[in-house]
Amino acid sequence: MKYPAVQPFSDILPRLSEFDAIIDVRSPSEFAEDHLPGAINLPVLDDEQRVRVGTLYKQTSAFEAKKLGAALVAKNIARHIEDGFLGHPQHWKPLIYCWRGGNRSGAMAHILARIGWPVTQLEGGYKDYRRHVNAELATLPERFGFINVLCGPTGSGKSRLLQVLDTQGAQVIDLEQLAAHRGSVLGGLPEEDQPSQKAFESALWQQLRTFDPQQPVFIESESKKVGRLRVPDALMDKMRAADCTDVRLATDQRVQLLMQDYEHFVGDPARLNVQLALLTQLHGKEKIAHWQQLATSGRMAELVEELLVQHYDPVYRQSIARNFSRYAQATPLVLPDISEHAFEQAARALCAIVGDNRTASAA
Repeated sequence: MKYPAVQPFSDILPRLSEFDAIIDVRSPSEFAEDHLPGAINLPVLDDEQRVRVGTLYKQTSAFEAKKLGAALVAKNIARHIEDGFLGHPQHWKPLIYCWRGGNRSGAMAHILARIGWPVTQLEGGYKDYRRHVNAELATLPERFGFINVLCGPTGSGKSRLLQVLDTQGAQVIDLEQLAAHRGSVLGGLPEEDQPSQKAFESALWQQLRTFDPQQPVFIESESKKVGRLRVPDALMDKMRAADCTDVRLATDQRVQLLMQDYEHFVGDPARLNVQLALLTQLHGKEKIAHWQQLATSGRMAELVEELLVQHYDPVYRQSIARNFSRYAQATPLVLPDISEHAFEQAARALCAIVGDNRTASAA
């Protein structure tokens, strides 16, 4: 085969794991927004250099921009070879890509191929990968014959149950984990920003494509947006028509669970009060001032219970039956407490229930 081999993503995907390295040569900011699974960033132009070349292209000429770009690209590729590639054997097999499979990836791919490595360049670049992800996210959810949606009010332990199901080997989609957000006005995670929409979709696609369509998939009931990120329509439609499990937990246990999960707010009343102010339109200034006073005075358990009873539970009741068509037939799953043992037992029970339901449906 002649190298570099230039191939579309559809041809590369079945053997994506065979490459010794997946190298994204775009700028760091482009890479940070989204990239192929497992890719490393070795830019041939950094962000500042890319702006310089682009400005020269617009203000002077394509020729002048190409001269500067070539000089910068050559220096950067030389540095990458010297710093990271000299120890690789001749059979080292990298995949190289840029934004659309043009000059940036072409430059590195051709130089590495001339050295003697069996290089593949992604035809169409990241844009071709992105088209593939979009197309698959529109069809992948339909391949799964059985999705079980974990329903239950805020603090009932749905996310913890998903985590235990995952450790027990079940197929789990944790949208809140992928989105780095717990899905409410207080849902932002401390010291962790949400990924971009594209990165969220890439992570979701990567997970879905590894699942066995013949096995059940567990997922938590969510709205169309988790924080600022949108759940793809095809998955949302599949979730809303799926069988449901109603996870139940006593209110006092829910309060304990939420105080554990939102410890960053429990220890920072001022930060919590900023978020509570966002509920003013729903509950009025007087109620918000009362809740903020509870936070400031350290009466967190009382505050959490009031938020559950007066805000989260009514919102949940209004939305769940409207958005999940099979919720009325949901199978109840009662957790006695929030111990690790309780969640392990519940996960095993749920897998057994789902297995029985699938057998009954097949019959």
